[in-house]
Amino acid sequence: MIVQLTGTLVEFTASSVVLDVHGVGYELGVSAVTASSLPETGTPGVTLLTRMLVREDSMTLFGFSSREERSLFDRLCAISGVGPKLALSVLSTFTPSQLAGVVVAEDAGMMATVPGVGKKLASRLLLELESVFSKDPTLVSLASAASLPARGGVVAAAPAAGSGVDADVTAALLAMGFTGEEATLALEGHEEAGATSTKAAIQYALKRLGRRA
Repeated sequence: MIVQLTGTLVEFTASSVVLDVHGVGYELGVSAVTASSLPETGTPGVTLLTRMLVREDSMTLFGFSSREERSLFDRLCAISGVGPKLALSVLSTFTPSQLAGVVVAEDAGMMATVPGVGKKLASRLLLELESVFSKDPTLVSLASAASLPARGGVVAAAPAAGSGVDADVTAALLAMGFTGEEATLALEGHEEAGATSTKAAIQYALKRLGRRA
C-alpha cells in the first residue's frame, strides 16, 4: 500500500493534486485544508501522506498534510453511508482540531454546515466520532487541544493547554464569535450545575446562550 509520496508539485486545486514522483504523475484527492497548505506549483520535495482505496472498478489515491487528517479520513470512511467524497467534505470544512472541538461540544448545528451533511447525519457523525478522539492514538491529543470554528469561516486558535476549564471554554466561545461578556454570563453557575469538565462546561454554556438567543 502507498502510504506516502514525495515529489514535485505539478498542479493542484481545492480538491486534487498532481505530484510528479521520479517522472510518474500521481493524482490525489485532497481536502481544501491540505490544498491550502501546499506551496507553489513547481516546488520539489513536497511530501503528502496517502491512502489508497481499491474498488472493483477503480484505485484512488488521497493525500493528506498530517497524520491526524489521514486518520480522521479513515475513521469517517468507516462510518456507514460515508464515502471518501463526504469524508473530504468534512475535512475541507474543519481542521482536525476544529472537528475535535465540534465533536466535544456535540454541536450538531456546526456539523450540519458541512456540504452534504443534514441534521440527521450530523447527529450520527457526532455519535460515531465521540470515542475516536479518546481511543485513536493518533487523535487522542486533539481532544485536549480542540478548537471550535469561528463564525464566518475564520479559523479559530486552540485554547491554551492547562489554562483551566473557564479559560478553555471562554477561548472556545470567543472563537465562535461570542463576546467576552456573553462568555462570562454563559458560564455563570456551571460548577454548581455539575458541569466541571471542559466538555460539560461548553455544553452548559452553549445551552445558556441558546436560551438567551
